Amino acid sequence: MADEADEKNEQASEEVGEGTEPSAEANGPLPRIGMLGRKLGMTQVLDPDGRSIAVTVVQVGPCVVVQRKTPERDGYSAVQLGFDPSKASRENRASIGHAAKAGKGTFKVLREFRGGEDLEVGAMVTASDVFSVGDRVHVTGTSKGRGFAGVMKRHNFGGFPAGHGTHEYFRHGGSIGNRSWPGRVFKGRRMAGRMGNDRVATRNLSVVGVRADDNVLLISGSIAGARGGIVEIQPVLEVV
Repeated sequence: MADEADEKNEQASEEVGEGTEPSAEANGPLPRIGMLGRKLGMTQVLDPDGRSIAVTVVQVGPCVVVQRKTPERDGYSAVQLGFDPSKASRENRASIGHAAKAGKGTFKVLREFRGGEDLEVGAMVTASDVFSVGDRVHVTGTSKGRGFAGVMKRHNFGGFPAGHGTHEYFRHGGSIGNRSWPGRVFKGRRMAGRMGNDRVATRNLSVVGVRADDNVLLISGSIAGARGGIVEIQPVLEVV
């Protein structure tokens, strides 16, 4: 009789669980939102087979939910996260008032990420809450600025032959147009100009390690940006 009662209780619990949201223990960490982090540098780790894997060390969070966007009010669901606390004396009144609802001070960086319906304003989100080993992520950072660069550095041009017939034209771009037609330079022509300092997304990277005590992720491969640069880490629900 006791066994039959246990079986009925298990069946009832399964039926109740069908209409509820999946738990973090059953389907991994929740919520599946993006997070802000800071690139610390690169190193290497060994996998179980003894192979060396190049990884980027990123301090991810802790982030604070500063604002929530709801479908009823804003037409979509999202959360605004704050990262890297700042001194209130260095912020204007608008920034101070905006962050006051969270009650966690002001922040240097604010970014909005879709999802996070279960999070309330003022909630703290850490790296281990969102990511786990084996997850795939997209990482977006700002590449290093190279200043004004020539075509050989910027576009990998080959340059001119360094023979006796070439004078003062070794690293130039060559002809950029024609005579009467088109009579102008086409848009998109690769020429010298500002290089770097652009948003660069590196896609489908793997989370190799999660150090919850330090809020650090070890992400395979390299990501854009210099040491100390701010990066956005988005979980990949479907590998593209």
